[in-house]
Amino acid sequence: MAEGENEVRWDGLCSRDSTTRETALENIKQTILRKTEYLRSVKETPLRPSHGLSNAVSLDGLNKLLAHLLMLSKRCPFKDVREKSEFILKSVQELGIRIPRPLGHGPSRFIPEKEILQVGGEDAQMHTLFADSFAALGRLDNITLVMVFHPQYLESFLKTQHYLLQMDGPLPLHYRHYIGIMAAARHQCSYLVNLHVNDFLHVGGDPKWLNGLETAPQKLQNLGELNKVLAHRPWLITKEHIEVSDSFFEVEALMEKMRQLQECRDEEEASQEEMASRFEIEKRESMFVFSSDDEEVTPARDVSRHFEDTSYGYKDFSRHGMHVPTFRVQDYCWEDHGYSLVNRLYPDVGQLIDEKFHIAYNLTYNTMAMHKDVDTSMLRRAIWNYIHCMFGIRYDDYDYGEINQLLDRSFKVYIKTVVCTPEKVTKRMYDSFWRQFKHSEKVHVNLLLIEARMQAELLYALRAITRYMT
Repeated sequence: MAEGENEVRWDGLCSRDSTTRETALENIKQTILRKTEYLRSVKETPLRPSHGLSNAVSLDGLNKLLAHLLMLSKRCPFKDVREKSEFILKSVQELGIRIPRPLGHGPSRFIPEKEILQVGGEDAQMHTLFADSFAALGRLDNITLVMVFHPQYLESFLKTQHYLLQMDGPLPLHYRHYIGIMAAARHQCSYLVNLHVNDFLHVGGDPKWLNGLETAPQKLQNLGELNKVLAHRPWLITKEHIEVSDSFFEVEALMEKMRQLQECRDEEEASQEEMASRFEIEKRESMFVFSSDDEEVTPARDVSRHFEDTSYGYKDFSRHGMHVPTFRVQDYCWEDHGYSLVNRLYPDVGQLIDEKFHIAYNLTYNTMAMHKDVDTSMLRRAIWNYIHCMFGIRYDDYDYGEINQLLDRSFKVYIKTVVCTPEKVTKRMYDSFWRQFKHSEKVHVNLLLIEARMQAELLYALRAITRYMT
């Protein structure tokens, strides 16, 4: 955590007990007002050269405290904390100290802030979710505030995140957050990188590791290659990748990304030969779906130092002159292989992840734009299977001819960009597909995309682990 934030105890604000919160708020108030009075007195005293640096450091520390208070005044689920934080900020402002201003316009660059549920306006069910998340993390982050469109999924997501990142397990807490930094940095997501950096430091991580991947322990450096391949070309994962690092350690790291393989409904409207042919056609066609914003994105230094080989990125699964065997889920699936492996290595995680991904795949409000009472299962399945098709994964019982009938080109461009190169997604892409659909429906699409993409990665990774262990 930043220096200024370490000078006060924020954890009392996460308590469900109002008396505990009141005591913590009073201590924070006294600390901040004491610092404010000191800086105010400095302004009225002739400045000595030796005091310049010291005063600058003091002001920086106060600004960090005020920024944290600003966040609490907007995003704390407890009304007393929001109101008292706002009161302290006004008190500081009245003493002549400039207070920070919010950056951006809400939790999403794509969805207007006014269309997202505001903290303080939630119902009882959502308030419980907000309180649980705030109690665990000390914040309500942008991801949580966007997922409020789908409370059932959010509840499962937060429960799984809490188990993987905070509960007892085979990996130290700071290792888990460093792996989170590596994963987010791979796609240049500075917001998630910064969240995990703060959590990494909060649980006692060594700040020196943040200077670059080469400064981290060798075990974490060994994950760099696996992280790279999983993020961009998971079909290249082999048992050799598992053999190169400490095998048990890598298995546990991979479990944090574990996915559930949904069992498709039995639809045998065409012969097996015909469905296999349609899969190959769709796989080849997916190669020719390109983003119109296909320029290279150069990662910023503060992100790129957390991963190696910045030029390594997604390449189409099937290219002219190169053949990679199709991954048939009938040969390796979650229920028959992955679930038992996960539970043997990391008890209870399999059930949590299984629940989370069932919710994501089956989530529906039976609506499509302005229409109600609509069965969306065929559309959801087409989205899921299209993503897996891009990664060379085939369901023998699915007719891939449905994909071209249900997914138009602009939607395919968005899907491929989000799944393969999310750092290149633009608001124009977001606006260009399903123009009549609600933002909540587009958020659901993104949940499907991230779930299907991670499932594809893990199918390849788990198969490699199984081959290594056998």
